[in-house]
Amino acid sequence: MTTRRARWHEIAALALALGVGCAHAGSLALNDGSGDYKVRVTSLKEARFATVVRQRYDFSCGSAAVATLLTHHFGRPVREEDVFAEMYAHGDQARIRKLGFSLLDMRRYLQSHGFRADGFSLPIDKLAEEGVPAIVLLNDRGYRHFVVVKGMRGNRVLVGDPAAGLRTIRRDRFETLWESRVLFVVHNHRELAQFNNPRDWRIAPAGPLELSIQRDGLQHVVMPRRGPGDV
Repeated sequence: MTTRRARWHEIAALALALGVGCAHAGSLALNDGSGDYKVRVTSLKEARFATVVRQRYDFSCGSAAVATLLTHHFGRPVREEDVFAEMYAHGDQARIRKLGFSLLDMRRYLQSHGFRADGFSLPIDKLAEEGVPAIVLLNDRGYRHFVVVKGMRGNRVLVGDPAAGLRTIRRDRFETLWESRVLFVVHNHRELAQFNNPRDWRIAPAGPLELSIQRDGLQHVVMPRRGPGDV
């Protein structure tokens, strides 16, 4: 490797390091003494949503979780607003306005698009055994919130949060907080399912997740309006 090329790699590494603290992605102009360079940098915030569909509305994490599942785990790109509009049009609108979407709304949407999904009372190890993702309902200080379980590795669980992006939590902590033991899983099109993507693990930060889950029937498992834990 020439001195010039080695210097360029040092600059690129510096740019990537600087990019972690940036609020937005962009290009970073650098000079190594022998020429000007522009290096593409990506903010950590942007990177965390690379494979998570961000929720656009106060109580739309349910539609964002479905969009994440289809787009990034089953190869069927779909916009969150389109999922939202269709689930709202075919759901109990008064209930949705009051409480948000339920797993039953999600089930109906997925079924109408050829995906059979149900809530199963199963240990999370089943996801790793089958290599499939799942939607689960978490509770952050009284604010119930749908997320996608995207992978498992060792003692970590990888979560795609429509409000916060990718993050991991300790397995033992997840087991303690995941009181319902209900996994909402697509049980056909297994050949399309993506789970434990190495890229997601490189992006996701490790950190505590003070969350718990409330168990109920599909028609009652809902995501209410914005609460104290919303981002």
